[in-house]
Amino acid sequence: MKKHIYWELFQTFFKIGLFTFGGGYAMIPIIEDICAEKKQWITHEDMMNVTIVAESTPGPVAINCSTFVGYRQAGIAGAVAATLGVVLPSFLVIYAISMFLDHFLEITWVANAFRGIQIAVGLLILRAAIHMVKLMEKSPFSWTVFGCSFAAMAVIDLCALNFSSISMLLVAGVVGILFYLLGRHREGGRKV
Repeated sequence: MKKHIYWELFQTFFKIGLFTFGGGYAMIPIIEDICAEKKQWITHEDMMNVTIVAESTPGPVAINCSTFVGYRQAGIAGAVAATLGVVLPSFLVIYAISMFLDHFLEITWVANAFRGIQIAVGLLILRAAIHMVKLMEKSPFSWTVFGCSFAAMAVIDLCALNFSSISMLLVAGVVGILFYLLGRHREGGRKV
């Protein structure tokens, strides 16, 4: 029984890794569809939370998500199976491409395929963002943080400023903590 779940985790994440282009953000909606909808290994709320945590911890977001799902299903061995499953296809493809890299990008149909894939990846990332906005708590605070973050990232991109998205996450986290502490302080003042 245990061996079956390890193989299922590996096989599921191997397919996700093999057929998803564009990195972790493009994989998020696919991981959620398979793991929360079809296999029901995690809930949609778990997926949103793990995506937030995976974004704010070291490493690619898809690998962190797969590790979480694997761990949730079968402990450390499950985490290893899921992580190997999602990493192995990329490793094998990149290894094969590196052997023929000079000639690979000169092939016209390959170059055109990559242009088309870029558009699809952008749409997958947009889909993940829209889905996360739908799931977020609808409060004035969350909409304010969302709006300010969106505006700041737009200005940073349009003005070609050198500002890390990690710094943006840290600022949003500090604002969230301050907002929480302010709320607790106000509640404490009313009780007295």
